[in-house]
Order: sequence, then structure tokens, then C-alpha cells
Amino acid sequence: MRILHLVTLATLFAVRDSSAQSIEAGAQLVPVATRADPTATRADLTEGYLAQPIAMAHAKWGSLRGIGTLNLEGLTMQRGELVTGASGEGFVDRRHPHAYIHELLAGVEFPKDGTAQRPPFDASLFFGRGFAPFGSDDPMTRPFEKYPVNHHLGQILERVLLVGAVRYGPVIGEVGVFNGDEPTGPGAAPNWGRFGDSWSSRLTLLPLPHTELSGSIAHVTSPEIRAGHGLDQQKYSLVARYDFDHDNGSRQYALVEWAHTNDTDDGATINSLYSVLGEAAVCRADAILAARVERTDRPEEEATSDPFRTPRPPADLSNLGVSTWTTLTVAVASPAIKASFMRVRPFIEVARIGVAPGNPAGIFNANLRYGTDRLWMYSVGVRLTTGMMNMRMGRYGAAMPDAVGTLPPPPKSDEMPDMPGMPSMPSAKSTMPTSMHMNMRCHL
Repeated sequence: MRILHLVTLATLFAVRDSSAQSIEAGAQLVPVATRADPTATRADLTEGYLAQPIAMAHAKWGSLRGIGTLNLEGLTMQRGELVTGASGEGFVDRRHPHAYIHELLAGVEFPKDGTAQRPPFDASLFFGRGFAPFGSDDPMTRPFEKYPVNHHLGQILERVLLVGAVRYGPVIGEVGVFNGDEPTGPGAAPNWGRFGDSWSSRLTLLPLPHTELSGSIAHVTSPEIRAGHGLDQQKYSLVARYDFDHDNGSRQYALVEWAHTNDTDDGATINSLYSVLGEAAVCRADAILAARVERTDRPEEEATSDPFRTPRPPADLSNLGVSTWTTLTVAVASPAIKASFMRVRPFIEVARIGVAPGNPAGIFNANLRYGTDRLWMYSVGVRLTTGMMNMRMGRYGAAMPDAVGTLPPPPKSDEMPDMPGMPSMPSAKSTMPTSMHMNMRCHL
């Protein structure tokens, strides 16, 4: 880890001191109150949080790149965040706090401009802690405050990885190797001895303007038992994404995702979990209306004395069965209020949740746990942001689908208006990806 820190810091200091460089930074905080009706206590529960307290920076110097995202949820929401149906890393019906080092990567990128006869070519190689090339983008960058139930089926995050990507015209390929063990806590270091025991690959096609199609496959070794010898995971994902930022400032976004995870023991399938998710959002006059529907399988484990926690590592390699969660979420956000260097966007989210026996159902019974199999969740809060926000967290270097055959090129830096209340960007050296330029107007 010390070597990784030194490499990344060296990259960032070189960026700071070089005349041919660019650096962007930003931060986000979401004060939110949530009411779960009911939750794992079989009673209604209302809690407040400082969710998603993150700071991020992207740096560039020639072919060198530096990416960092600091996540302080381990300080602001140690008990986890109420999200009915969520599970992972020893939490259930709560979203676990993420690792302090959410992303910290250094890399190189070698872009080559295309011609009328030959499409552009790009290649990159990154090393550090971040997202394996699998599935969809981090839910933090999508138009909802609450994470979907399929968070651990649809992404592989906070691993030490070596990831390479190549892009030729409308085709992007990624391959990564990483340690299989999940973080055991926000400040826990990865098991370096397991680096390279897991791998993933993602292929992305850009067939039409503003449209992406991707397929992923991964093998993750013993994610829930740090020392190894636990259940392995075979993971598959298909994603279709549409994102169009109009010249008039409006924006349309849609995503459809299918994910499948098999828990295996010596090649034998122990659990088979599926998820189907669709979400869409429209932003007009800087107001946002979004909706999500999701159907996801969840493995059920025996809770500890805390009904929101499960043993970590698990007591054995079995579970109480599988439940299936169907969630419909609607979110409304007002136009952002620009105050000095900050954007303040109030929002409301409402979710209707149904839980039914999965396959196999086992002995889990929703009525015994919750008192009902129909639940509600209400959230109200404000999203505070400043500076640059990485809207495609989990894609690095050549894997970023910015201007290659799908999206219009970014405006020239001397033609780009500054955000009201924000410092102006350097006019001659701005190298933000197209997706970041677009999201400066209507950030979902």
C-alpha cells in the first residue's frame, strides 16, 4: 500500500508542478433522513445521516493519470444507512459504509487520434484501489440517493487491481486482476497476499450516439472470507445505457441491467442469484424526475443480536434460503440552488418494496422478520456538491466512453461558460472528459 501511495502522490505532485497539466477536484455530501416502514425490528424506524461524504481529484500530466476518491462514511454512518433489502459486508437492510480509500489509482494512457479512414485508438493501464471492470457504474453517480439491492451483484468495488483497457472506434475492451476479499471495514487494508486471485473482463459497444451496450464476466475468489477458502463467485452482467444531454440544457438518461451471480464451492453451485433493474431520469429546467424498478435475489443469513448485522465472516458456507425483492422507487429533485461555490439540490425519494420467497426459499419468512411482505421507505434530503464530479466512477482511461463515436466533442475551453459561483477552469489546458463537460449543466 505504501508503494501505491508514493506512486499516486508522485503523479499528483508532478501534475501540480507541470505547465502541461490539468487537475480537477470536487466534493459531495448528502444530509438525508430516512423512514423505513417497517424494517428488520418489525417496527417503523426513522434515522438521519450524513451520507456520501466524498472528496475526489483527477490529475493529468502528459500520459500519466492520477485518480483519487476519499469516502468518509466510516465516520458519519458507522451503523450503516437504512436501505430495506440491502445486504453486503456483514450488513442487512442497511447499506454498509464504504472504505475510506474508495479509489486511489495511478496510470498511463496512450490516445491516438483517428482519421477519416481509421477510427481513433486508445489504450491505458491503471494500478491501485478501485472498481474492477465489471457491470454498471457506481450507484453513487446515478440519479438516486438510495443504492439498489443489487449493489454487490452489479459491481465489484474497492479492490486492489491492475486493469488494462483498449478502445478502437466504437469498441472498448477491459481486463483486470484483483484480490477477491471484500473490505472488512472502512479502514481495513486489503489482503495483499491474495492479489491476482480474481479477475474480470468487460466489453463495451457504442453502436449509436449516446448509447452503450456492455457485457461483463468475473471470477471472484472467496469474497466474504478474507483468508480464503470460502464460497467463490461466478458473475455475469449485461447493461444497456442511454444518456443524452441536449443543447437546451435538458437531459435524458436510462439504464437497463441484468446481473447473475453463482456462489460456488469446488465448482458446485450453492446459490444462484439474479437481478433485473431498469431506471430512467429526465432533467428539465434543472429539475429531475427519476424512477427505478428492480427485482433482485438476496441470500438470507442468520442475524446477530443486532437485527441489521450478520456474522462476518459467515459462520458456515450455507444460508437460510433466498428471498426475492421487488422495489419501485420514484425520486424528485428541485433545481439546484447555487450558493457561492456550492450547489444545493433538495430531493425526495419514495420506495415501495415487496419481498417474496426465492429459489430455494429455505426457512426465511418475511412476515416473521418484518411483520409484513410489503414495505415502504421514504427519504428527504439535500445533495451538496462543489467542483468536478466523476459521473462514470469505475471506468478508467481508455474505458471512459466519452467522445469516441457516441457523443459530440466537448466545446473548446475558451468557449465553455463557467458555472455560476464556481472558479473558472484553465482556458488552454482543460482536458475534462466529455461526460464531465456535459454534466456541468444538468447533473443527475
